[in-house]
Amino acid sequence: MAAVLEFTVDGRPIEVPDDGVSLMEVLRDRLGIHTVKDGCSPQGQCGCCTVWVDGKPRVSCVTPARRVAGREITTLAGLPSEARTGWGEAFCAAGASQCGFCTPGIIMRLAGLAARSREDRPRAGKDRPASAAATALAAHLCRCTGWQTILEAWESFGVTTPERDWAAAARRAELEGGVPQVVGPDVALGGGGFADDTVPDGALVALSDGRGGWGLGETVAEARAAAGKVQGRRTPAEVPMPLEFPAGDWAVRLRTSWVEPAYLETDASWCVPGGQPASPLANGGAFGAKAASPLPKIARELADEHGRPVRVLWSREDAVRHGPKRPPVAIGLGNDGRGVARVVRTPGAANAITSAVPGLAVEEVDLAGPPTSIAIRGAGWVEAVMALRALGDDRPPLVAPGGGSALAEWGQDGLRIRVRGGDPLDEIVLRSYCIGAAHMAYSWVTSEALTVDSDGEVHDLTIRSFGIVPAPRMPPVEVEIEPSEGPPVNCSDAVFAAVAAATWRAAGLPPDWPTGPLDF
Repeated sequence: MAAVLEFTVDGRPIEVPDDGVSLMEVLRDRLGIHTVKDGCSPQGQCGCCTVWVDGKPRVSCVTPARRVAGREITTLAGLPSEARTGWGEAFCAAGASQCGFCTPGIIMRLAGLAARSREDRPRAGKDRPASAAATALAAHLCRCTGWQTILEAWESFGVTTPERDWAAAARRAELEGGVPQVVGPDVALGGGGFADDTVPDGALVALSDGRGGWGLGETVAEARAAAGKVQGRRTPAEVPMPLEFPAGDWAVRLRTSWVEPAYLETDASWCVPGGQPASPLANGGAFGAKAASPLPKIARELADEHGRPVRVLWSREDAVRHGPKRPPVAIGLGNDGRGVARVVRTPGAANAITSAVPGLAVEEVDLAGPPTSIAIRGAGWVEAVMALRALGDDRPPLVAPGGGSALAEWGQDGLRIRVRGGDPLDEIVLRSYCIGAAHMAYSWVTSEALTVDSDGEVHDLTIRSFGIVPAPRMPPVEVEIEPSEGPPVNCSDAVFAAVAAATWRAAGLPPDWPTGPLDF
């Protein structure tokens, strides 16, 4: 029989077999503590599974359970209720949580930072500088918020929060995120209703074996062993841009690479025999990348086949290999607004490009590589508009297909955005989505790309290899919401496009993306 490990979790002594699993697997799968999230499967790179070990933050996914024998583990669920409530309210009041997947781990990091200051109730404002929090957040990734609102939540912890119309806030979040969403303090505390947090007891676990089949087991560890999962890595190799520029003497050239949407919650679903599969979308739209996720269909098929509930998971490497990417483009545009756009063959891409810039003739190219999708935020039309605006004055506000408009300008003190989108409904939520879109655009233009070889194999399989700009390197963002009449419309897509255009211009319009960070 396996030896037994003894340690304390949230003040409760527990015993588990010493069978080689991680602390995260003990907490999530054996104790049912779902504030501990799995975002990198497990690479120790996203921070979503952060807990305290003897009062110090640690990522639990790469911590063997036997390493914490005899020690005290604290999860977000085990924080004192006053502190837990305070952090949830601070994050909600600042707009520091959208889907709410990464924030439980971030809160544990910030709460640990506050505890090290030896203050029972951390003070707000100048006594809690954002620089310390930004440094601490280097251990985390957040794809939704753009970091700034998280730093504002850190600074404002303990400040009385205003009353909000939660229905209006949720409506604005749905407009920006593309799927129904919940807004409230509980979301920041991990209560977004993610598929893998709602699995019924006794479900069989299925993990992709990378060959079109599924490894099955009673636990994640058993399924991982059955699937033969080998941890991915980041390649040091540099691979040329995937597409050649169209021939011609162009006034503007723009070329992009494969880009990973990098949503934090990897695809997950579960189903009971004959039932309706759980949606992988949960409390966020994954920027369009989960719109056609195959996991619900697979969960239903496996549940019917095995006659019991089945929980189906993609690892981080699965999401990178099989999840849709932003299609690479290579655009040449003349001074007359006419030119050629080459794009990796993607259903709907040609229409998206020509609807934005009718003067572009589209050449679709068959190229070995990961799947692509036009559903990913602004794919096709944003690149086309970037090229057109590079020809001349980019100061007029950029209007997105959804109806919202935005103007973005870089200055020595950071990025300034003006946005207009009808009734704001909830300015905190709208501002949060605008800052998040600004971060995504800045990160895309300056640093994001995947290495894909000539055979179409993706080599960057760890979440830190995607090039997402971390908290310490994100410039400040100022958002002005302009009064406007009319019904509320999506604004963050316009912000995404406007910031991408402004960032490219500030970088000097180099033809190949990523451009490298801006130098102020």
